[in-house]
Amino acid sequence: HVSWLDIFILNCTRATAFVAKSEIRHWPLIGWLANGADTIFIERASRHAVHKVGESMRAHFAQAQAVGLFPEGTTSTGYTLLPFYANLFEPARKAGAIIQPVVLKYFHHGRRSDFAAFVGEQTLVQNMWCVLGGTGTSIEMIFLPPIWDGQGEPPVRAELSRSAHQVMGHSLES
Repeated sequence: HVSWLDIFILNCTRATAFVAKSEIRHWPLIGWLANGADTIFIERASRHAVHKVGESMRAHFAQAQAVGLFPEGTTSTGYTLLPFYANLFEPARKAGAIIQPVVLKYFHHGRRSDFAAFVGEQTLVQNMWCVLGGTGTSIEMIFLPPIWDGQGEPPVRAELSRSAHQVMGHSLES
């Protein structure tokens, strides 16, 4: 997960309800857009947050809607992956949903870059100003094979998380 752009880029290919931290709901413009895009907001400070999000995810799956999540739980420069939180794989596992990792590689003027990364001390407004005011940013979207096709006995969530991390990490390196 590199940027606030990730959600919009992925939604260009398939309408997807994303799991996102609740603070985003209050961000200027982005919060309004995320709310309108059927985002599932998670109160990360709440003990029951994962359970509530799981219920929302199951409701989406029941309506054959795609749900996207960023298992790192935060943004990075996009060159490597941070550790994954496995708990949000559980609702997809229980619902028998196909779990397909997607990798986004960011480029600036044709070279891999962290130009658009929303990390560090940069504010949302500063990042938006930089990205939207600049030129030469492109994003390669790589749809990896599903790590589970929803058939048979599902792997435990920790195994799903490890598998996703492994194939996504390998794709980022190539």
